[in-house]
Amino acid sequence: MSDILRQHAEQLFAQELEELKQQDSGHRPQNWVLAPQSVVTYLMGGTLPNGFEVSPKYIGNKRLMEIAVATLTTDRALLLYGLPGTAKSWVSEHLAAAISGDSTLIVQGTAGTSEEAVRYGWNYARLLAEGPTRQALVETPVMRAMQLGKIARIEELTRIGADVQDSLITILSEKSLPVPELNTAIQAVRGFNIIATANNRDKGVNELSSALKRRFNTVVLPVPDNTEEEIDIVRRRVESFEKVMQLPAEPPAAQEIRRIVTIFRELRNGVTADGKTKIKIPSGTLSTAEAISVVNNGLSMAAYFGDGRITASDLAAGIIGAVIKDPVQDKLVWQEYVETVIKTREDWKDIYRACRELE
Repeated sequence: MSDILRQHAEQLFAQELEELKQQDSGHRPQNWVLAPQSVVTYLMGGTLPNGFEVSPKYIGNKRLMEIAVATLTTDRALLLYGLPGTAKSWVSEHLAAAISGDSTLIVQGTAGTSEEAVRYGWNYARLLAEGPTRQALVETPVMRAMQLGKIARIEELTRIGADVQDSLITILSEKSLPVPELNTAIQAVRGFNIIATANNRDKGVNELSSALKRRFNTVVLPVPDNTEEEIDIVRRRVESFEKVMQLPAEPPAAQEIRRIVTIFRELRNGVTADGKTKIKIPSGTLSTAEAISVVNNGLSMAAYFGDGRITASDLAAGIIGAVIKDPVQDKLVWQEYVETVIKTREDWKDIYRACRELE
């Protein structure tokens, strides 16, 4: 498995899940791998009674994770909602891994996602040869989750057309998937539920119907509360990236991560960290996920085109690429920020020069 570029959560954190299972004394809902309290511990991190350290997967408000886990013990599905880059997919994957031991039952929502991708499809060669039979039926991740009593994941639910979205209503309310061609229905096994994600930048694209909204409990995942929290998230994810990619580079200095996070937070909030200077806001989201990407790209630059130590010049291109999404409006916002904020900071002279050189 060492050659796998990105392992599933249940593989990457198999030892943690096994330790939690061994130490788990809480009540487990049927077909759950862990009790709800242990699922939250897996997400938030902590020390087990035997001294084993569980790493945090989500850094933020613990109560949000408790609400999310509690929702999945009920007959309501879970909708993780928020800005792009607020760890919705990450949390969804880890919830499925900790609850079902399987995070792979996933439907990726797009404008082209059809009802067949959600409900079921047909092997048309067999359908023509045999007619509608159980063997000709092509199961979707949702159908398999229903039969196995596991969690199904639907990414970017609001990117899916409204008519396809509504095909979930019977599944969520009746816990049943009718297959009229076979005069039967697939009934969900205990443990089945759905975790969907949606970002508020897609608001108005394909709004959920009121009937479907009632079947979901919505948990809004916010951007990190403060700079230190966001720095911690970026540091942990970058460390994980370095191990997987086996980059011949030194871990980034804390100062470099702090500067990236500070730039992103200031541009996102429209004001400097000290609250003294107002800043124009660019069109992009400048999420934590993008900050992680910028640092990862800088590490790669340092590893293969530098001496292995990340510098301001390694980060500058990534920062500019993340900020300037609109080549006219965002460029002006960025240039103003560089001259009025970055230039005035004594210990930021290197990043100022690097950004000016690229311009």
